[in-house]
Amino acid sequence: MRIEFQENGLYAVLEVTAEQDIRLLHLSDIPYSGLSNQCKEGIANNQRLVEVKFSGENVVKHHGPRQVGTLPGYRLRYVAHTEEINEYGKQITFNLYDAVTKARVYVFWQFYTDVKAIRAWTKVINEGTDCIGLEHISSFYLANIDSEGLLPRNEKLNIYYPHSSWSNEGMWKSYTLEELGFYADEIASSKRIFGSNTGSWSSHELAPMAILENKEAGSFLAWQIENHGSWNWEISGIQDLLYLQLSGPNDRQNQWYKNLKPGKSFETVPVAVAFAHGGLNHIIKELTNYRRQIRRKNEDNKKLGVIFNDYMNCLFGDPTTEKEFPLIDAAADIGCEYYCIDAGWYSSGDWWDGVGAWTPSAERFPGGIREVTDYIKSKGMIPGLWLEIEVMGIHSPLVQTTPQAWFFHRHGKPVMDRGRYQLDFRNPEVRIFADEIIDRLVLEYGAGYIKMDYNIDAGAGTDFNSDSLGDGLLEHNRAYIAWIDRQFEKYPDLIIESCSSGGMREDYSLLSRHSLQSTSDQEDYIKTGAIAANATTLVTPEQAAVWSYPLREGNLHDVAFNMANALLLRIHQSGHIAELSSERRALVKQAIQIYKNEIRQHIPLANPIYPLDKFSNFEDNWYSYGLHHESDTYFAVWKKNPVRDTITLTFGEYIGKEIRLDLVFPANWQYESQWNKDTGKLTLSIEGKNTARVFHLSVE
Repeated sequence: MRIEFQENGLYAVLEVTAEQDIRLLHLSDIPYSGLSNQCKEGIANNQRLVEVKFSGENVVKHHGPRQVGTLPGYRLRYVAHTEEINEYGKQITFNLYDAVTKARVYVFWQFYTDVKAIRAWTKVINEGTDCIGLEHISSFYLANIDSEGLLPRNEKLNIYYPHSSWSNEGMWKSYTLEELGFYADEIASSKRIFGSNTGSWSSHELAPMAILENKEAGSFLAWQIENHGSWNWEISGIQDLLYLQLSGPNDRQNQWYKNLKPGKSFETVPVAVAFAHGGLNHIIKELTNYRRQIRRKNEDNKKLGVIFNDYMNCLFGDPTTEKEFPLIDAAADIGCEYYCIDAGWYSSGDWWDGVGAWTPSAERFPGGIREVTDYIKSKGMIPGLWLEIEVMGIHSPLVQTTPQAWFFHRHGKPVMDRGRYQLDFRNPEVRIFADEIIDRLVLEYGAGYIKMDYNIDAGAGTDFNSDSLGDGLLEHNRAYIAWIDRQFEKYPDLIIESCSSGGMREDYSLLSRHSLQSTSDQEDYIKTGAIAANATTLVTPEQAAVWSYPLREGNLHDVAFNMANALLLRIHQSGHIAELSSERRALVKQAIQIYKNEIRQHIPLANPIYPLDKFSNFEDNWYSYGLHHESDTYFAVWKKNPVRDTITLTFGEYIGKEIRLDLVFPANWQYESQWNKDTGKLTLSIEGKNTARVFHLSVE
């Protein structure tokens, strides 16, 4: 039996054999070509829909660390499938069953209207009378990912990794398969090309996504895993097939194991896959539109308020009433709409390992924190406060009276990391405690904005009241997300920023809820430019909060560079703005006014573009990033200190058209340009070093 779907430019073909084995032959944004080698039983049998590994079951494939050849995965039999229309589009559910273990497995595909992407996840139900030990379940599996084109896979495929670390987020690198140690003739490899994370920082080495490019076919396949803990993806080969598998935590990589009792069920973390032909712009467009579909609807992602935060290259966690008042005056003067008091407001001295009570320091704020938040309101801004709700400092005054069951444990001891304990949100008392803190910040202290930070990595998880370390972490993550959802229900106008030492948790488990994400804690504005230029590969433009912190002294070029970093995203203004010269402060004010009056209304509608035909990296002398919507494009160009003052950018949407190019920021600064409508190439010449420009490009 052949099962075929065509939805939103995507084509899926599955086959059910006479023995009711189900194989996924094709999923792409081009129709199925019916490749001849797929008819061979040895190959067809490897075109799985899902991989499922239970404890005590055999593995039937040569595998190494790969999660293939699983049982009962290869034993599952097709029962039925259903189609239904919901608010997003069509959802397809495949019903599979294993007669030996009496496990029911549902594979879910959610399509989205006008988006070439699907969200996928898997559910296992124990319909038997014995417990089942879960060790691995894929959220998505697809073979034949190298089927387009005639060249050998190692000559046509590139994979893009989003390398990340603290203050160096989203630095993409492209590799051939051979550069990663995978060779064209491997048919039963023990080698994977993979991305993996273990712990509570989901993006501290790699963001939970990647992109596969087929250069011969001009096609792209991108994926993301939506979990703010442990996750895995792998690419490898079985016979002549190259497959992609995505999952949350598993036993081999992440110390995750789940004891599924009779009548109970388990659902994997959701993942997404997107398809496109063309270039990097096209695949990021599909991911962007998908991310906008799954995100909580909120006004902040429409209004894009300008935020001042007193931390970065400013107070650095040392706020007082005396220091805040002149900054509040300056922030209001330049046009900020939110003012966030960052770390330190709750402690008179060194606060790092003493956090947890979240009550204001009388020494720092002798008139009370409300005096400062009321002053912020009097200046027409909404007050904000920094918070790290998931931790308690090891020297917090609350530790002695806090039940040990509130904390993560490993091997009978509370988990400590960087002077903090990890609170366990599976515990209802912890959730009540956290509720009271949010209520106090909002109702007593007057906060309309919370910068929710997370500065530890709690490791593989907790073995306290859990089947495994990974089970404890995943269930905590899910309890935390449910708690966050309730805060937004209780306070629908409250903005809660997602921050984890900057971008150490840039994932759509959190970002499907939070309206914005701190993209980095990078203190060097030059490096921040590269992070800003790539930020929309990881999050939507309207969620990507980027620091702008003009220096006290310098030339105006550094101010222009700083402001360009944030102008096409979300402005996190900081720096000692009250101490800037009038000329430097005027340029900051000009940028914010341009953002509010001209740019920000386009951001939630536009799709990211990368005019250099590549993602940016710190070693580059030029960065560029833009936003395209209908006939309008806004783009930024950052220039460090190259040998030549000229750069050529690509705008394929305007090939064959006469254009109008306007300098948006800084107004009336120097540049020269030349447009080639036949190639869609724009050459710019800009004088100076460590400088930037923001342009508007439209059809003449």
